Amino acid sequence: MDAPSSYRITPEVPPSYYERLFDFMYTQFLLPQKLRFTDIIRETNSKGDKLTYIVTDAQGKQLVRVEVKSGTPFELKINPLDPEVTQTTLEEAKQDILIAMQTFTQNTRSATVYFAWREGEEIVPEAYTKPEKSFNRFFIETQILFFVVFIVFGMAIFITIAAILPDAFFIAPLILIAIQFVFVFYSTRFIARTADWHITQKNPIIHFLEYYLPVKEKGDFNKVYPRETLLAIKKEIYEEIIAKKGQVDCEAAQQIFLKHGVPCELENLKAKKVNVYELVKNIADRFRFPMPKIVVSNTMVPNAAASGPSPSRGLVLITTGLLVRLDEEEVLSVLGHEFGHLKGRDPLILYGLVSAEFLFRFYILLPLFPAIFSSFLFFAYFWGVMIFIFFISKFFEARADLVSANMVGTPQILANSLEKIGFQRLLYERTPSFRIQEWLGLDPHPPIYFRVDRLEKLSSEKIKHPLLQSIKDVIKGFIATLKN
Repeated sequence: MDAPSSYRITPEVPPSYYERLFDFMYTQFLLPQKLRFTDIIRETNSKGDKLTYIVTDAQGKQLVRVEVKSGTPFELKINPLDPEVTQTTLEEAKQDILIAMQTFTQNTRSATVYFAWREGEEIVPEAYTKPEKSFNRFFIETQILFFVVFIVFGMAIFITIAAILPDAFFIAPLILIAIQFVFVFYSTRFIARTADWHITQKNPIIHFLEYYLPVKEKGDFNKVYPRETLLAIKKEIYEEIIAKKGQVDCEAAQQIFLKHGVPCELENLKAKKVNVYELVKNIADRFRFPMPKIVVSNTMVPNAAASGPSPSRGLVLITTGLLVRLDEEEVLSVLGHEFGHLKGRDPLILYGLVSAEFLFRFYILLPLFPAIFSSFLFFAYFWGVMIFIFFISKFFEARADLVSANMVGTPQILANSLEKIGFQRLLYERTPSFRIQEWLGLDPHPPIYFRVDRLEKLSSEKIKHPLLQSIKDVIKGFIATLKN
């Protein structure tokens, strides 16, 4: 039987929220799942809060005993009860707590305000944008969504060219591919224009302040306190504190909140400043790359992207949400993943892949089977091609994980980062049908559970051929999902 496993987890919410967090885990996460969790005990005393429970399988067999205690940080202990318990079971037991904590944190965001400042820049209001509605989503990671959208709109370009220059219709695909190449080659400029701040060595710092409404207060910040009030608070904190002291002083910030009629408890304020330039330079030096351009998008969606046709023409996009949600080591591991895309020149490779399919479709399939493109079969073909391209792109995402592990040397920390950011998908991926959908869906990333498990099993030895290894791992992971 495996020895007990111990972990330390630092919640994102302030200590005043800990009791409510334990109540949420007990009533909203553990109790509703009666077939998975049994013997649930919730305790509160002068030392803090504690939860203990047993995880069972579908037949009711006891697998592990879990204990989580509040503190700074939280203490999590997982004790195997069955000699044949698998590592996957132990990992899922840990993820249960992470998922519950992150779900609670997300639920409290309606009672939370985040401020971010760049020294010397105008005050930029935070954008609480959902990932699927973010414009930068088209450029995030491998830019494959941008390629797909571009190809779809290519049909409109064909129609236009055919109407204006009928004789040039045959070379229309080449014109479109050439235009797309220009977009890929200069993609860094387009992405930079969508960002809020350009980070430089002379001005590398971003300041943050998180404030959770006191537990006794209820409501949505955006509804209770108008946008004008929050912007006034943000502006005054910058002018009266950051500009004079070089960093956020929580006690002084508390007074400004109170001045504007916003109830504020000191323990619910958390401030930090991040030298974004040094973080990126740290990774660039490890990769021995020239320093890329750095831009920041002031949105609470946690994400990062690396773009450019080559490392010498690279750009790194980071959202303030990523800098708020992750600690410095976790941000470095994510940046290592993004630099892995630059190292592999993934945008150019995927551009070539999508372009080759497009030319094949127009110059070979269309002349041989013209009827297909005016029937339902065309949509079936196009859908199948997109699934195939997105599956291939999973090779490059998996390789970027390995490259980060090789160059940064912290695969476990990258796995932790993925668990934090992708906690909702981790929960959905417990369902076999959803796992298959993740493998065959229009997402360039492999499932989170696969990436986390793979990173945690890595040895200290560097992977000599990350792409070949990733191709093997992705195919093996997909086949294993089909068998289960």
